[in-house]
Amino acid sequence: MKRILAAAAAAALCAGLFAGCGKADDGLDKVRVCEVTHSVFYAPQYAALALGFFEEEGIEVELSNGGGADKVMSAVLSDSVEIGLAGPESCVYVYNEGKADGATVFAQLTQRDGSFLVAREPDENFEWTDLAGKHVLPGRKGGVPYMAFEYAVKKAGLDPAADLLLDTSIQFDNMTGAFLGGTGDYVTVFEPTASSLEAEGKGYIVAAVGDMAGEIPYTAYFAKDSWIEENSGLVQRFANAVAKGEAWVAQHTAEEVAAAVAEYFADTDEELLAKAIQSYQDVGAYCTTPVMKQESFDLLQTVMSEAGELEEKAPFDAVVDNSYAEQAAKAAG
Repeated sequence: MKRILAAAAAAALCAGLFAGCGKADDGLDKVRVCEVTHSVFYAPQYAALALGFFEEEGIEVELSNGGGADKVMSAVLSDSVEIGLAGPESCVYVYNEGKADGATVFAQLTQRDGSFLVAREPDENFEWTDLAGKHVLPGRKGGVPYMAFEYAVKKAGLDPAADLLLDTSIQFDNMTGAFLGGTGDYVTVFEPTASSLEAEGKGYIVAAVGDMAGEIPYTAYFAKDSWIEENSGLVQRFANAVAKGEAWVAQHTAEEVAAAVAEYFADTDEELLAKAIQSYQDVGAYCTTPVMKQESFDLLQTVMSEAGELEEKAPFDAVVDNSYAEQAAKAAG
């Protein structure tokens, strides 16, 4: 339970942001969602918000930024928010801890690692073996960004512990600032930050971690078991909106998606935003339906096991309920 308890402060932060769940002034069901970070990596979610897909389902979404999967899970378990958007590894951890009222995944949003490896200098001929002897900022140990990166390094034939320095001492939200301040030879960052660094000449994208790590259920929506049981209709409507957003993004160009979600990235140039979205489309990061594949889930647990973060694998059906996603996918066509 240490991973969850260590993040209790974030739950208090989320609780301060929102007074409670219920009906909004317009009669919509208000749902508080805590996302692990704010990134165009979650474009289908922002498209669903911007295009009114949640409103069509009678839902008003209030977003907060947890700044880490452990903090998001803490907010969910403490009832500070109803729904978390983070790596499903959080649900695996909670299941293995034996918590009576755990958390279950009901819809998937992204299916590959969304981080890009950024170097200090351009390198068109980059090979993963070039990381030998380098200082890398890969994210929080135990989080999927870290584990997926470590898995990619292993696939390249390197020993993460012996062949390079994986610096986990810096909090996820502070990694870019640390890199800009001179720490590390490489950093893993999400879009649009990666493209922004490149546009400013402060860093250069040399690889997509998702390309190397393979298809895993990287980001998903989850909620407490008791809340899902008490609000099954609302969960279904939420999943419906997510499915609509995923289908819409899959059917439109990066430029069209950028125009739709631009209001959620007011500080990012729209052309740069489109470039970032194109990067994610190219790597196949966005889910086209919210249904989680068991083989992808199995790979996630393999990645976790090889990272030394998982002693016992959790049964797929104990952590994932695909019934909502399957119905939503059918409705979205």
